[in-house]
Amino acid sequence: MSLEQAARLALQCLDLTSLNDGDTPATIDALCRRAIGADGRGPVAAVCVWPRFVAQARAALPAGIQVAAVANFPDGSLDLPRVLAEIAAIAEAGAQEVDVVLPYAALKQGEASEVAEFLAEVRHATRPLTLKVIIESGELQTTELIKEATRLSLMAGADFIKTSTGKTAVSATPEAARAMLAEIQSSGLGNAGFKASGGIRSVADARGYLQLAADALGVEALQPRRMRFGASGLLDDIEAVLAGQASQAVQGAY
Repeated sequence: MSLEQAARLALQCLDLTSLNDGDTPATIDALCRRAIGADGRGPVAAVCVWPRFVAQARAALPAGIQVAAVANFPDGSLDLPRVLAEIAAIAEAGAQEVDVVLPYAALKQGEASEVAEFLAEVRHATRPLTLKVIIESGELQTTELIKEATRLSLMAGADFIKTSTGKTAVSATPEAARAMLAEIQSSGLGNAGFKASGGIRSVADARGYLQLAADALGVEALQPRRMRFGASGLLDDIEAVLAGQASQAVQGAY
């Protein structure tokens, strides 16, 4: 696909994200204005924020843009009461989507049954919201663990499997994406989606992930119900490409 086609697809599938420690109401106001795309480029799929900003974002955005918030983030602990309380607060504030971190450290220690039970409880608590499970692929490191985390998330009923929090040394990689997409494809779940997140700052990078998703899931999966990007800086490059400027990697915080 051309760079312009990739930019338009990435825009439609973008979770415009701000998960910085210093975020303020003014930060979220600016994020929501960018998400709407008042300059005519079109809206993003969703805005992803800390739980405390959900109500503000929901009030600022049109119904067509989803509001997502993070739970169990970024540490991915096995503290079920904590994550259930966070999910309840997120839902009550008006979000449509929740991004939850899989307890990846527990999985690395062989506690797969505990992780499965955790995810089952999370799925029950999040319905009917869209659930994205962040497996933190850079910390899992091995293909075997990445695939196991993906399978556990799919078995629990996750709507999307997401690569990363963007808060670790290694975020999304093509290798991890291939492993995750292969598990999604082989699961036979035709509605499960993939989210690439962390370190994706150029349309050229996004195009690579779009191609991987198309190869594994078919071109029909290249829409917001099955494909997402979690990013902040990526929007800068999307806007540049759509304006006819050269694509370039943009330094971002996520």
